[in-house]
Parts: sequence; C-alpha cells; structure tokens
Amino acid sequence: MTLPMNKDAAQALALEALGWLAADPDRLGPFMAEAGCGPAELRDRAQAPEFLGFVVDHLLSDEARLMAFCDEAGRSYEAPMRARAALPGGDLPHWT
Repeated sequence: MTLPMNKDAAQALALEALGWLAADPDRLGPFMAEAGCGPAELRDRAQAPEFLGFVVDHLLSDEARLMAFCDEAGRSYEAPMRARAALPGGDLPHWT
C-alpha cells in the first residue's frame, strides 16, 4: 500500500515537473499551447495549486513523457499520480 502524498510534497513535485518541461523547448511549446499561456504568465500561474494540478495532468497524459520525467527526476512512476491526488481536482473519479 502506497501512502498518500501531502499537499506540500505534491506542489513541490508539480513545480519540479514544470521546471523539467520548461528546460526543453520541445516540451515547453506543447505544454504552453495546452495551457493557453505564454512564458511570462507561467511564473504567476505556477503559484496556483489548480495550475499545478494541470501541470501534473499534462505529465500524466503521455506515458513516454511521464516516464522520461520520472527517470530524469529520480522519481517513482507512481509519484506523479500520488501528487495529482493531493492537488485540487485530483480527488475526482475518472469515468474513462
């Protein structure tokens, strides 16, 4: 059984993921397009827990991206899912 992640740890993982996305233009471009924001807005939006949930959702939406982040960050593959559950909206059931 995996213990739940607390809010602070979840936000730290999401910020780490945002930094990972921002470090590569090939990753950042699609993320910003999906988020509907430009580089100048990222810093302000990164303070909002709801946006951090979106960051983790983006990471979780592609298995290769998820695995690359976890491998580079030294995180377990289930850590982003645990983080998502601790962020706003993460407790909603998936109907798909």
